[in-house]
Amino acid sequence: MNILFSANISEKHQLKLREHFPDMTFTFCRQMDEARQHIDQATILVTYGNDLTADLVSQAASLKWIMVLSAGMEEMPFAAIREQGILVTNVRGIHKYPMAEYALSMLLQVYRQEKQLMKNEEEKVWDPSLKMHELNGDTLLIAGTGAIGQEVARLAKAFRMTVYGVSRSGRKLDNFDSCLTWDELNRVLPEADAVVSVLPSTPETQDFFVEEHFQQLPDHAVFLNMGRGDVVQDSTILQAVHNETIAHAVLDVFNEEPLPADHPFWDEPNITITPHISGVSGNYLSRGLAIFEQNLTIYLDGGSRFENQIDLSRGY
Repeated sequence: MNILFSANISEKHQLKLREHFPDMTFTFCRQMDEARQHIDQATILVTYGNDLTADLVSQAASLKWIMVLSAGMEEMPFAAIREQGILVTNVRGIHKYPMAEYALSMLLQVYRQEKQLMKNEEEKVWDPSLKMHELNGDTLLIAGTGAIGQEVARLAKAFRMTVYGVSRSGRKLDNFDSCLTWDELNRVLPEADAVVSVLPSTPETQDFFVEEHFQQLPDHAVFLNMGRGDVVQDSTILQAVHNETIAHAVLDVFNEEPLPADHPFWDEPNITITPHISGVSGNYLSRGLAIFEQNLTIYLDGGSRFENQIDLSRGY
């Protein structure tokens, strides 16, 4: 059985995989340009997902399983994958710890005026009159109640926040005071002091947040997006900030990345921009490969209940 990596991993991780699965044939490549010459022999492909095309899938006659070392699946050629009946799994959930920490740290950054404090420090300005706010007692609305949203909720409860979750099903989950369906979003927006979006990019979530939603938020609300940029139009966020419909937006994901230097977001003092780093962690690859090893054991044993199996019709 040939296991092909187009995802570049360290020699340390390569050695560990060979030690744990000595009967497997591993081909480790640094990128798909190098891996494509081996793809016709691969039974399993391990990729970050953005290097795979329908043409490459058609060349992979022996391919049975694609392991994606990423949670985002929007660039995957699902039509070609479905046609060949290939199993797809990903590493959904491994981002939950760094992304939850990012969310709470960014909300605290806004609530505690850290941007202005750092500016004052740089300019040697002593200004104790800055208004400070507490997370304690505020209401947080989390759009997307998967592993990441659930970890955000868990941390938010440590700050004694009231936490609402919005998802397609509205399924009740731990650490949420209430879970609602997407159709019920308008009912809770007026109560939300902060909104955190961890929605993925799917046909259902594109332009999920519209002007009407921002108008229903309190004018002191903070909107944070660390899911995907296409859940809301840039113009909608700009209008909400310009009109002071909301107090602040924290954006880690964008419709165009890298964010162009001339984009108006850069000039807005009430928008915090970070370069798609909410999920960055030194533990990322180790956690991702642990899921791969677990699924590889199941695969070799002839099992069918894989962790993070993707519904090819939905794309996640």
